[in-house]
Amino acid sequence: MTYEELVKQVKEIAEKADVSKIQEHVAFQFNIQGEAAGAFYLEIKEGKAVVEPYEYYDRNVLISCTAETLLKIITGKLDPVFAYTVKKIKVEGDLGKALLLKEIVG
Repeated sequence: MTYEELVKQVKEIAEKADVSKIQEHVAFQFNIQGEAAGAFYLEIKEGKAVVEPYEYYDRNVLISCTAETLLKIITGKLDPVFAYTVKKIKVEGDLGKALLLKEIVG
């Protein structure tokens, strides 16, 4: 999988997710390591999720992981809290907002 394919796949999943329950603004930056390495962000604003292939310097949360781990989390096959506990993901920033990732997964 390439970086571009990963961003496209995450974008498709995020756009279908019902994030209308999340009323606050939250920005996640993902730093992908290994295959498909690169950085991109997921922003939730006004009940919509947007994914763009750029770094987000004013982010609330920075999540570092592999592409495989991220895809498992956003497809609901891996609980993000469990992934954090077993060190499959590294989280920097607002852990409260990081928990909102559970609201996006499908």
